[in-house]
Amino acid sequence: MTDHADTRYHLAQFNVATLHAPLDDPRTADFVALLDPVNALADAAPGFVWRLVEEGMPDATGIRPAGQDVIINFSVWESTEALWDFAYRSPHLEPLRRRREWFKRHVDAHSVMWWIPAGHVPTVDEAMERLALIREHGPTPRGFTFSSAYAAEEAMQASTS
Repeated sequence: MTDHADTRYHLAQFNVATLHAPLDDPRTADFVALLDPVNALADAAPGFVWRLVEEGMPDATGIRPAGQDVIINFSVWESTEALWDFAYRSPHLEPLRRRREWFKRHVDAHSVMWWIPAGHVPTVDEAMERLALIREHGPTPRGFTFSSAYAAEEAMQASTS
């Protein structure tokens, strides 16, 4: 994956996960125990810019815009390479491999990425809109995945035309 980061833009990523059991259930205890270490890993990762946290909390697990049994993850990265390296080339990979223990399989798209101007802090409403777009239309410059990624310049031109 070659990304040639354009410093004018950052990559927003949003994903949803439907829990098998509530976060206070013993079946999700391992996942809950991994939240702080994985979030700290993200915060320190090269290319990390921002992640959503609930006010007064260390994470966003209490924010439930997609339903009471659905948790979200929302962050911004300098490039697709930076996000890829964190997701698949760091200790984050081990919890990712275990996701089926804690989360149901999604029939619809459960993640989306899109380019934003550097310095823009995307909103949950914006993320939910982008997720709806990819679910309805598939990958486009306005919402894509690693396997269907668009370059920042291409995506930004498409969104203004």
